[in-house]
Amino acid sequence: MRRWRIMAALSSIVFLAISEPLAAQHAAIDPQAWEAYKAKFLDASGRIVDNGNGNISHSEGQGYGLLLAYLSNSPADFEQIWYFTRTELLLRDDGLAAWKWDPATTPHVADTNNASDGDILIAYALALAGSAWSKRDYLSEASHMAQALLSHVVVHVGGRTLLLPGAEGFGATDRDDGPVINPSYWVYEAFPVMAVLAPSDNWQKLKDDGLSLLHSMQFGPRKLPADWVSLHAKPSPAAGFDAEFGYNAVRIPLYLVRAGITDKALLTRLHAGMTTDGDIPATIDLTTGRSKQLLTEPGYRIVNDVMACVTSGTKLPASVRQFAPTLYYPSTLQLLGLAFIEEKHPECL
Repeated sequence: MRRWRIMAALSSIVFLAISEPLAAQHAAIDPQAWEAYKAKFLDASGRIVDNGNGNISHSEGQGYGLLLAYLSNSPADFEQIWYFTRTELLLRDDGLAAWKWDPATTPHVADTNNASDGDILIAYALALAGSAWSKRDYLSEASHMAQALLSHVVVHVGGRTLLLPGAEGFGATDRDDGPVINPSYWVYEAFPVMAVLAPSDNWQKLKDDGLSLLHSMQFGPRKLPADWVSLHAKPSPAAGFDAEFGYNAVRIPLYLVRAGITDKALLTRLHAGMTTDGDIPATIDLTTGRSKQLLTEPGYRIVNDVMACVTSGTKLPASVRQFAPTLYYPSTLQLLGLAFIEEKHPECL
């Protein structure tokens, strides 16, 4: 009885912690768009297939799939994705998920290290769904994962509170240039909910220090953050990784605006730095400032369009409002962008 009361109270608190939470009867994602996404990326086992990366699955994809199923108001799809996640990826003894599941290898999980953004996305989606759909088991698991994140990957180094990308391999004692972070792993919208699930001032510190780092990470001619950053001394692109604003970092502005962070100077700098050939986002060589790969798919272009909506009220062009799934990653970003605009800025549609 006591456990039931705790979970009921947690459900109420999580619901209140979410700014204008989506009620269970409302879907922020068009049903036809969700059906198209499922047909392309969700297999019968409940795994989200990354068709741009050897058809593997990973904790990030499972977390995104859970969040999109919630935003689509699809409890059955959510449970299907969660079944695969908990049976195939939650193999570690600390409550975090193994990061990669490969259909081409035996065993399918060869590397049991976690990916912290995937864990945050999974816990966040479980909390939202558990609150909206009165699923105490989801809330219980979300709380357990949030506490595991605090215990294993939220660290204090050099006066900062940081999110290590994984429990192993990125800390100050793991690498000569450690700690190393990935600024795109900060899922800012999730932190207030994490603070309810596992109460700690460290969630607010993590947000504040993440934003402070984004302001200071202005590498190269375009003044952009890198995908992988060493904080051993002053922030710099980490050794062993390309010094680039790459496929990871392109989602940073989307994460910011979805969390209600509308720092116009920061968003304007990111928009200008990541944009080339008119208004096309690109991956950027931070040393030279030259574009490496134009990101022409709607799922990438919507990041710029969402920023333009938030900073200047510009309407989304028809090309990004229409959803036709191609590759897993940009298709996911497109649905997250569309759901945000539908819920928070319908005037831009």
